[in-house]
Amino acid sequence: MSAQPVANTAPDLVNIEIDGVPVQVAKGSMIIQAADAVGIAIPRFCYHRKLPIAANCRMCLVEIEKMPKPAPACTTPVGEGMKVFTRSDKALKSQRNVMEFLLINHPLDCPICDQGGECELQDVSLGYGRSVSRYNERKRSVADENLGPLISTEMTRCIQCTRCVRFTSEIAGTYELGGMSRGENLEIGTYIGKTIESELSGNIIDVCPVGALTNKPFQFQARAWELIARPGIGYHDALGSNLWMHTRRGEVLRTVPRDNESINECWLSDRDRYSHQGLYSADRIMAPMVKRNGTWSTTTWDDALSVAAEALRSVAGSDLGFLVHGATSNEEGELLVRLARGLGSAHVDHRLRQLDFADNAFARPFAMPVAQLDKVKAALLVGSDLRHEVPLLNHRLRQAVKKGAKVFAVNPAHFNFNYPLAGESVAAPHALVRELVLLAKAAAEAGNTVPDAIAPAFAGVETTDDHRDAFKALQGDGTVVLFGHAAATHPEASWLRAIARFIATASGAAFNEIPVGANAIGLASVGVLPTAGGLDARAMLTQARKGYVLFNVEPPHDFADGALALQAMHSAQTVVAFAAYASDALKDSADVILPIGLTPEIDATLVNVEGTAQVVLAGAKAPGDARPGWKVLRALGGILGVAGFEFEDLAGLRDGFVERPTQARQELASRQTADVAFSRLATMPIYRADAVLRRAGALNSHPLNRAVAARVNADDAQRLGLIEGGQARVGDNVVLPVVIDTAVPAGAIWLESAHNETAMLPPYGAAITLSKA
Repeated sequence: MSAQPVANTAPDLVNIEIDGVPVQVAKGSMIIQAADAVGIAIPRFCYHRKLPIAANCRMCLVEIEKMPKPAPACTTPVGEGMKVFTRSDKALKSQRNVMEFLLINHPLDCPICDQGGECELQDVSLGYGRSVSRYNERKRSVADENLGPLISTEMTRCIQCTRCVRFTSEIAGTYELGGMSRGENLEIGTYIGKTIESELSGNIIDVCPVGALTNKPFQFQARAWELIARPGIGYHDALGSNLWMHTRRGEVLRTVPRDNESINECWLSDRDRYSHQGLYSADRIMAPMVKRNGTWSTTTWDDALSVAAEALRSVAGSDLGFLVHGATSNEEGELLVRLARGLGSAHVDHRLRQLDFADNAFARPFAMPVAQLDKVKAALLVGSDLRHEVPLLNHRLRQAVKKGAKVFAVNPAHFNFNYPLAGESVAAPHALVRELVLLAKAAAEAGNTVPDAIAPAFAGVETTDDHRDAFKALQGDGTVVLFGHAAATHPEASWLRAIARFIATASGAAFNEIPVGANAIGLASVGVLPTAGGLDARAMLTQARKGYVLFNVEPPHDFADGALALQAMHSAQTVVAFAAYASDALKDSADVILPIGLTPEIDATLVNVEGTAQVVLAGAKAPGDARPGWKVLRALGGILGVAGFEFEDLAGLRDGFVERPTQARQELASRQTADVAFSRLATMPIYRADAVLRRAGALNSHPLNRAVAARVNADDAQRLGLIEGGQARVGDNVVLPVVIDTAVPAGAIWLESAHNETAMLPPYGAAITLSKA
């Protein structure tokens, strides 16, 4: 008879016992992880499930059978048959002794600490601390650090858990914080007193277990128990990060991450964390506005809606164009489509930053889910400053690189990645297609058939061993091509997209195009795109309409070609704007402005990069007489008598949603053949991508929000007689300071978009002149 197994434990599991509770846990797990899995609380300060283990605080000491001394639960791996006691006399005594040591130098300033009420040190000291300190000596004090406009410091409170140090090194990848000195002189700081420049820096506030690092814009504004937490969605990129808005009397005072492992894990980008400041800008529209005889005046909703309805009736039909911001909700997008169809217009579009519409490209869900990006073996970035476009996607890719993944990039500049690239090709915008073709030619040499449409671009192209090695690394399962904003908004985007898709198909990689707009996928699904005979966003401007509807759009900053947009608006007979802010350019262009709520202030559905529809309720209160966009559209549609506006509430609207499929084309744009001396590289600054961000004070003070400048490489600057800090004339009449930047390739001038000084310059990829001013 064969021997019978003693236990039915899987080979990769071990059996242990914690406080008498039997637990099966994976081999190599730490005791603290096993305890968390079954809900047994072990006190800790330095341990964090997403950070490398440090064992600094020793608060998690536990008793282990047959071990002479207590051991830290965070660094002690489990073993078969192990018995752990977290509440024994020995364990409790050790934990209480550690707590006493941690409190020796901690200041007694809980009444004025922003962490009060949600402080891990407070919580643990209540259970493990003494009521009276035996320490009579003077407490030590530590000078505060200036970490920039986002993070406030009170370093005397620091208990040296090093969570912030490990976050900046392992998650943010910036290595900006570290420990200095030893023993009682140990301090956490930035070595040279510089500010933190990571796009994820606000997360060190969340991981700090005490009040050493707090939210600077929120400082001294409210106590935790005064706030109401309302779920929300990040709307500055298409990832759709889950978050909590902490509000008081309808006003958002701060934002923190809401755990969702498949999207943003437990992190939040600074862009989503601090943008709420922009909700309360001084130019926020509080009441409807109508322009009469060239003069703006506030008015009632009835008057403004009747003026808007009359204006739209006067230009109904093919003379009317609808231009919609890419962060607009599904509900608002659905009603805009119904309104356009009811008024006889096929000209509806949300792709305001797109220049090339030859292939009629629109946003589609990722082929590879977000949660798999940190497991890829290789990735190709095409025209993507991923770190600024979608910071938490870049974080996933960085985790993959730490596990051995190879990342290659074909970009119009040397973007500042926080991980090493296995290969990088950089070319000016007018040469970017040829640079990508070099890699595609390696795919063709490997025996893959080149589509006829892109074959002409392969003429005269010679690959190198580097290109062949890169393509070889991209072959197989678990690889991805990420098509970024610098490619999607390129004037030859259709060529770049077709070539990138060929590389993905030939290598077996997934093709993930990053949507330009937080809800670009949702808007495409509900049909906020031109139908047969309709004009796309750029055509609506080049073939100016008599009337425009602008929804949440701020000209000229939200357009690929700001000068063209303003020219079209000024030539129009009427412009009806649904807007949250009354900028000077909008007031100069529009005839009536209807104030609408922004995403945190409305019930909304947004679709993220994976095609997941996320529904949220209004978390904040819209100021003054501003109303949710869907309510304003319902009222306007009712006045105009348009079909599809008979619903009574949001549920009725959602029940009537219609999927409106749109077909892409196989066409490609005309190639640029003329010799170009300089072309404009126009990327979107991380903190100026939309109207809310442009008004968020703390973000605008951040070092990543660079001052506007003409950035050129050293060779081009020398040839043109330009010097660092000097003045250069860009185009005909724009004068900007010169910055010599090694990231800029030859033949390119890097002029970031969405600045007042650059908004009216020729668009991305256009030929541009540069001379000494």
